[in-house]
Amino acid sequence: MEDKLKAFERLLNIMEDLRAGCPWDKEQTLESLRHLTIEEVYELSDAILENDLDEIKNELGDLMLHIVFYAKIGSEKKAFDIKDVLDGIADKLIHRHPHIYGDVEVSGPEDVKNNWEKLKLKEGKKSVLEGVPQSMPPLVKAYRIQEKVKGVGFEWEYSEQAWDKVIEELNELKHEVETDANKHRMEDEFGDLLFALVNYARYVGINPEDALEKTNKKFIKRFQFIETESLKDGKSLEDMSLAEMDEYWDKAKMKEEH
Repeated sequence: MEDKLKAFERLLNIMEDLRAGCPWDKEQTLESLRHLTIEEVYELSDAILENDLDEIKNELGDLMLHIVFYAKIGSEKKAFDIKDVLDGIADKLIHRHPHIYGDVEVSGPEDVKNNWEKLKLKEGKKSVLEGVPQSMPPLVKAYRIQEKVKGVGFEWEYSEQAWDKVIEELNELKHEVETDANKHRMEDEFGDLLFALVNYARYVGINPEDALEKTNKKFIKRFQFIETESLKDGKSLEDMSLAEMDEYWDKAKMKEEH
């Protein structure tokens, strides 16, 4: 533990030096760091999906720097410092884990999550959905919305009910498309279908954001295989038929399987 505390103290001291002496670090604000922090989170996400433990470690370091940076700026504004940040999260964790620091009993992870949302309401939150950031990407937001309302009991009882909702929304979208509905109505039904799919994903233990990103990466890899292999064969994508491209696509799939 002592080594870990020394490492954290070293980072805090370096942050002091940078803020005092580096022209770039001196001019940064909470606002200027915001988009850089978002970028770092996405880089961490990529490393996690690639299961690159060394890169995960590096990206966590970058994020830790940002946390220390924000705390330093907060202290300059006399609003908060790193101690306030750490005390705040420690107090929150103790309060929201009464099964560890109190006499509440839980039967498993689901009870813990449900109690978490109920405790937030007791802390003065007017809605269980207050904690969902407005700027969160829509797919992640849908997942978080559903997780939060589940915590207070707004949830299908069986996964089959969630799947029935997917089929219902799919049929409604199909109806709007086939009857040449206006774009607004088709968009509404398409959104409802996506929301229902995200909900079903939770029931079967799939994170839809991770699943879609893995599919994105898979598609990119296979399409780039088409580009490189067709070029080796002296072919141009612009002159190839879809059937010809499909042949390379199938080769890419076979290569993955082997």
